[in-house]
Amino acid sequence: MTTEPSSQQSSTPGDIFATTHWTVVLAAGQERTPQAARALEELCRSYWFPLYAYIRRRGHTKEDAEDLTQMFFARLLERNPFAHLDSAKGKFRAFLLASLKHFLANERDKSRTQKRGGGQPILSLDWQTADAQFQVANQRDPSPDQAYDREWALALLDRVIGRLQRECAADNKAALFEHLKRFLTPGQAEFAQRDAAAALGMEEGAVRVAIHRLRKRYRQLLHDEIASTLADPGMVEEEIRALFGAFT
Repeated sequence: MTTEPSSQQSSTPGDIFATTHWTVVLAAGQERTPQAARALEELCRSYWFPLYAYIRRRGHTKEDAEDLTQMFFARLLERNPFAHLDSAKGKFRAFLLASLKHFLANERDKSRTQKRGGGQPILSLDWQTADAQFQVANQRDPSPDQAYDREWALALLDRVIGRLQRECAADNKAALFEHLKRFLTPGQAEFAQRDAAAALGMEEGAVRVAIHRLRKRYRQLLHDEIASTLADPGMVEEEIRALFGAFT
């Protein structure tokens, strides 16, 4: 398993795709370039559930939350989303929540002359599992803002695990990943490593090395994923602390 960053991370100087997704969006400024539009859509598709959870925590029904989420994305992706960036522009997480709050305030204040949800969905989202996922998360009873941060952190970690799993599969190490992924989090006893070694037909020393490499790559992918939502790479450690603080 390679421990080096993906080759997609290296590009020639000045290449717009060498920057992070959110940096690409911000670099477009007031213009809607195709690169920025794709980057924004990809970020929205990755982090839509925290918005849905926030709307539900504000007291909206499942159906209304689905409609409001789709309507928000329609406004965000089809219009210029940069009119009210202010200080939230450093973090896509903060920008998205501030934009959603502004959208919900407008929806509340204006009279509705037609039923929501009649338009064509702008993003294909998994509503079937969203409600079940929300019901599990709702048992912790956080505030809407806390729910948003917690679900954001979970969505980010899920993307990182998914990227690592795909890398291992591409390297013909899918079985290794399935047996060792539990060691990405601390607290696994040494006997669990022995069990993994027996299941994989490997020496315990080789399993320890594989776990070390897997954790190292996991940390790199976590760093890269968080960086893709920030304008300043220097903010990654701060964002990591903020996101993991959502679990306390």
